[in-house]
Amino acid sequence: MASNDLFFDTSLIFALLNGKVSSALNRRLNHNFKSGGLPHINADKWAVLQNLYKKDGVTQQMLCDNTKYDKPSMTRLIDSLEEQGLVLRRVNKEDKRERRILLTVAGRELEEKASYIANRTLKESLRGLTPDEIRICQEVLRKVFINSSR
Repeated sequence: MASNDLFFDTSLIFALLNGKVSSALNRRLNHNFKSGGLPHINADKWAVLQNLYKKDGVTQQMLCDNTKYDKPSMTRLIDSLEEQGLVLRRVNKEDKRERRILLTVAGRELEEKASYIANRTLKESLRGLTPDEIRICQEVLRKVFINSSR
C-alpha cells in the first residue's frame, strides 16, 4: 500500500507534531510541581536537572545537545537555576573557556521529590494505555523524530 493510500487524521498528526501533546504534558508537570511544593521548578528546568542527575558536571553544550534547547534558552535556564541556588558554573581547569554545570547540595536534595512528581505525572498521562501501545508509540515517535532531524 502506498503511503498516499493510508488514512491520516492530519489534524491529529499536526497537533502532535506542533507540540500540543508536549505542551499539555508540560502544563500538567508544571501544575504538579507547583501543587507538590516545588513552584520554582517547571518542565524546562526539570529537563536540565534530570540531565544533571544522570551526569553532573557537564558542559552547557552537552546540556543543549541532550535537551535540544538552543544556547540562549539554556543560558537563561542555567541562570535561573543558579539564582535559585540549584546549580553553579565552574571553570574547567583543563580548558578555561569551558564552564561545567554542577548541582549544588540544594539541587541534589530536590532529586527524589522532583523525580517522584515527574514519574507520577507520566503515569497520569499514560493512564489507560497498554505496555504494547506505549512501546509502539515510543517507536513511532522516535522514527518521526529521526526523520524530521535529517
